Amino acid sequence: MFCDLRDMTVMGAARQVNESRTRVGHPASPGRLALSKRETAEALGVSVDFLEEHVMHELRVVRCGRRRLIPVSEVERWLDENAMRALDADRHLGR
Repeated sequence: MFCDLRDMTVMGAARQVNESRTRVGHPASPGRLALSKRETAEALGVSVDFLEEHVMHELRVVRCGRRRLIPVSEVERWLDENAMRALDADRHLGR
């Protein structure tokens, strides 16, 4: 299944949003709204296998045919939630 014309319109709108973010110089702007699994793994510094086994089940993804896109906001949410867990674990261990 392919993305239909409406998907292309959304992509065009996303591109415009990204360009305006870049012009404003948003410090956390990745330049993209969503990443592939490979790009997400690279951004997190893990392998695609690790991402699929330990992270993907906790992320909401956008499906476009067979392609899976992970919104940057989902990756940031996952990082925030798991960083809190690590901090909480350190507190419980007395570190």
